[in-house]
Amino acid sequence: MTQPASASLPLEHLLPITAGLSPEGHLTLGGCDTVELAREFGTPLYVYDIATVEEQCRLALSAFRAEHEDTEVLYASKAFLNRPFARLVAGLGLGFDAVSGGEIAVLHAAGVAMNTVYFHGNNKGPDELALAAELGVGRIVIDNLGEVALVEAAAAAAGITQGVLVRVSPGVDAHTHEKTTTGILDSKFGVPITSGAAEATVRAILDSPHLTFRGLHMHLGSPIFELEPYVMGIEVMAEFIARLQERLGVAVREFSPGGGFAVAYLNEQHPPAWAAYAQAICGTLRREADARGFEMPHVTIEPGRSIVGRAGVALYTVGARKEVPGIRTFVSVDGGMADNVRPAMYGSRYEALAAERPLAPAEETVSIAGKYCESGDVLIRDIELPHLHAGEVLAIPAAGAYQLAMSSNYNLAYKPAVLFVQGGVAVLARRRETAADLMALDAD
Repeated sequence: MTQPASASLPLEHLLPITAGLSPEGHLTLGGCDTVELAREFGTPLYVYDIATVEEQCRLALSAFRAEHEDTEVLYASKAFLNRPFARLVAGLGLGFDAVSGGEIAVLHAAGVAMNTVYFHGNNKGPDELALAAELGVGRIVIDNLGEVALVEAAAAAAGITQGVLVRVSPGVDAHTHEKTTTGILDSKFGVPITSGAAEATVRAILDSPHLTFRGLHMHLGSPIFELEPYVMGIEVMAEFIARLQERLGVAVREFSPGGGFAVAYLNEQHPPAWAAYAQAICGTLRREADARGFEMPHVTIEPGRSIVGRAGVALYTVGARKEVPGIRTFVSVDGGMADNVRPAMYGSRYEALAAERPLAPAEETVSIAGKYCESGDVLIRDIELPHLHAGEVLAIPAAGAYQLAMSSNYNLAYKPAVLFVQGGVAVLARRRETAADLMALDAD
């Protein structure tokens, strides 16, 4: 019988909400022994706790609708997506933010209602736009002036009138990593207000017979641990909303502040609660609407990482050990940058624990190295852990977002299997790749 998580379980606020201990003292998730899961399904292995996903969806919906009832939550598909996960999230009442034809195709194949899908991207291809229009996505988010003609052509060819939003760059720095900051002017995303491009884009939409202007979108970056960037961004956007109403006589009926809501990766991190984000966003928007004389719009938020990040745990098997006296000790695992490129790409940092003995005290400082042929393939630098032995299972929490989505076949690695766990039952949501999969696209 699984023991529930207690205050003595390390990294409790990073792990899924069902994390606990087995009678043998092993880490459990969703009532399943992670050591047994690793033995049965192999490693690297990604384990997703369904209860955590359900709770995050419920909290997002309830927190924002408590502040503004007319709010819709769209899951940002780029964080992690496959058909089983799409069906799960849709069943919890969320729509979807898609950024490619591939994501749209997966959502459609999963049976998602396509009018709940919003299509983003700074360079959507004609084929992608045609697919979006034909399948009836709810909104296309126009990212630049030149895209207006492309979306108009796709809508005309499909014989529809397409609802669109305009992504605006408000010129606000969200104080996150430079590679994930998207709200500043020096970004490939969005049309700037200050140059007049944003207003010109709205004018072009109003002149397009197959497009209906519905509103505005902004996205500041990710992950955002501060509330002030949202406040500042919405103040800028509100001024623009009032300007459009005054100069063009057009109402902004929909508004999206994007996503970017943070999760904790490190023990000392404590991101704002859903209610705090909701109060900052909806409270500011309502204050500005009242002051500037426009109606409170329908709001859509786009959480991805904050829905699925904490729900996922990556399991690895410990292998080789290299001790460099006076410098560093490397402990290698059987995964690395092929399944988690974030440390190499962003300098992202993680915690870890020994799945077979999560309560064991730290004994040494080591760096967890991946197995791939790059010196930069180090998952965690200088972490205090028990002395790890070859063959034991290492668990890295907060692994649910972007790791699998950004995974690769570098060194012809097999992409990991994915499990969904709930109530003591583990369900295979994606099998591990094989050599045949690696060669399936080769021309003979």
